[in-house]
Amino acid sequence: MNTKLNNKLQLLILFILASSLVCIAQSIITTGLVYLMSDFSVSSTQAQWSYSAFLLVVGVMIPLSAFISRRFSAKSIFFFSLIIFLLGSIICYFSTSLVVLIIGRVLQAIGNGIIMPYVQILLLRTIPEEKWQTYMGAYGLVIAIAPVIGSFLGGFVISLYGWRELFSFFTISAIILLVLGVFFVKDNTPTEDYPLDYASVVLSIIGCAGIMLGFTNVADYGFTHYMVILPIIIGIITLILFVKRQSKLEKPLINLSILKNKYFLVGTIFICILFACLNGCTGLLPIFMQGIAYNSAIFSASVLLPGGLLIIAFNIIGPLLTNRIGIKKVLIMGCVISIIGFAAMMFYTQDSEDGTAVNNTLRQIFAAIGSSMVVVIVAILAGGTIDHNHASVVAFNQTSLILLILHVVMLILTILFIDDKDKLEQMP
Repeated sequence: MNTKLNNKLQLLILFILASSLVCIAQSIITTGLVYLMSDFSVSSTQAQWSYSAFLLVVGVMIPLSAFISRRFSAKSIFFFSLIIFLLGSIICYFSTSLVVLIIGRVLQAIGNGIIMPYVQILLLRTIPEEKWQTYMGAYGLVIAIAPVIGSFLGGFVISLYGWRELFSFFTISAIILLVLGVFFVKDNTPTEDYPLDYASVVLSIIGCAGIMLGFTNVADYGFTHYMVILPIIIGIITLILFVKRQSKLEKPLINLSILKNKYFLVGTIFICILFACLNGCTGLLPIFMQGIAYNSAIFSASVLLPGGLLIIAFNIIGPLLTNRIGIKKVLIMGCVISIIGFAAMMFYTQDSEDGTAVNNTLRQIFAAIGSSMVVVIVAILAGGTIDHNHASVVAFNQTSLILLILHVVMLILTILFIDDKDKLEQMP
C-alpha cells in the first residue's frame, strides 16, 4: 500500500514539475517579440502569433481533457505530452522563419494543454478529499510563480544570448524530466473506452482559429478585405454548428448547458474579459518598452516583475479577503485598481521608464484573442507600423483606454450581477 502511494506521489511531483515547465513556456516568448520582428522581418501582429497561437491551442485542448484522462494512463500521458513538448522546443530552436517557429509553439502548446488540466485531475485522484483545498491552493501558487520567474529570467537570457536559448532551456529540461520519468513513473491508472466526437474537435479548431485569424489580419489588410471577413464568417458559422452539436450529443465534448446558469454566465464573461485584457497587456507592454521606448529585454522583464510578484501575493491574499469581506467587494477593488493602472498607461510616452472546463476553455480562447487583438489595435491606430514615434505612443495610449473601458464593464457586471456567497445561500 505504501509503495503504491509513493508511486502516486512520485508521479504527482513529476507532473507538477512538468506543468511548471510548460507554464513558463506559455508567456516567456512575449519578452522576445521585438527580437522576432527583427530576425524574421515581420510586423508586431505577425510576431504576436508566436504567443497567441500557443494560447489558442491550449484553449482548444482543454475540452479534450475529459477524454484524455479516461482513455489513457497517467504514464502514457506523461511521456506523450513531454515528448511532443520536446519536439516543439527543438523545432523552435532551429526555426528559420516565423511560420516554423509557430509550428513549434503549437506543439509546445499541445503538451501544455494535456499536462495542465491532467495535473488537477491527478491531484483529486491522489490526495484525500479533506486536503484537496490545501494542495490545489499550493499547486495554484506554483503555477503562478513559474511564469513570473520565467519571464523575468527570460528577459536576461534574450538580452545576453538571444531568444533561441530559451528553447534550448526547454529542450534540456524536458529531456531531464523524461529521464526521471523512466525511473519514477510506475503508476498505470485505469482506462476506459471513453468516446470522442471528432467532428466537435474539428469544428472547435476551425471556429476558434478562423475568428482569431480574421481579427489578426485586420492590421495588415483592413476591415473590408476578404482575408479578414471570410475567416471571421467561417469561424462564427463553425462555432454555431459546434454549439448546436454539443446539445445533441449524449456525451458532448464540452457541456455548454452550464451557461444557462446566470451566475456562471456572468462569472465566465467577467473571466473572459479579464484574461483578454491581462494577456493583451502581457504581449503589449514588452512591445511598448522595447519597440517604442527602445529599452532592453532585461529592462522589460524587470518592469513586469513587480506586477508578477503581486499576482503571486494576491493568489494568497485574494481568498483570505473573499472569506472576510465577500467576493463582490474584492472584485470591485480589483476592477478599480486595474482601471487606475490602465489610466496611467494612457499617459506613457516613448521616454517613459516607470511604469472549470467551459470557464477554462473560454478563458483561454479569449486570452488568445485578447493577446492578438490588443497588438492589432495598436498597429492599426499607429498607421500600420509600431515604432519609436509619436503615432505609436498615441496608439498605445488609446489602446490602454480601450482596456480601461473593458474593466469598467467588468466593474458594472460585478455591481449589478455578482452577489456574495451568503446572499446566494439565502435565495430560494
